[in-house]
Amino acid sequence: MRSACGSKEIANNNNHVFELIVKCHNRIICIGNRFIHEDAAGLAVYDQLLAMDLPSSVQIIEGGLAGLNLLSYLEQGGRVIFVDTVSGFSVYESIVVLDQKSILQDAEMKGYGHEAGLPYLLSVLPHVNEGKLPDEILLVGVQGHYNSHVVNEAATLSIQLAISGLRSSNA
Repeated sequence: MRSACGSKEIANNNNHVFELIVKCHNRIICIGNRFIHEDAAGLAVYDQLLAMDLPSSVQIIEGGLAGLNLLSYLEQGGRVIFVDTVSGFSVYESIVVLDQKSILQDAEMKGYGHEAGLPYLLSVLPHVNEGKLPDEILLVGVQGHYNSHVVNEAATLSIQLAISGLRSSNA
């Protein structure tokens, strides 16, 4: 797993430039398998996010196939946005956003494959949590074939959701 967090360069009175690492409160966790193109959309979004200017409060994590090893990222409060490949939500290529309740309701995996990976992770979270639960958990799902336009759209949406969330945009 790799992660990156927004940072800022600042100068002090002596004109020495140093990097201020800001504690990231919100996380974007991109999951999938780079070796299987049909399951690599989340990691393509991760690569795109690395090339973008991120707000200092947003951390991106290459979750790959980490499964339950991602639990520690869900015990720090804030907002958590997962990005992954999904299927079964539309006959067209699209980007879907699901909240935690919708992900858990889809536990039968009709629209989300991967042998119950993310729904299972979220279902065990309340039982094993040793920290602060996230304020909001969302999934940005990329369905169908993806290209650079779709990847950029999913990356931009992920940042917007990490900053503002879905709840505040529905209020």
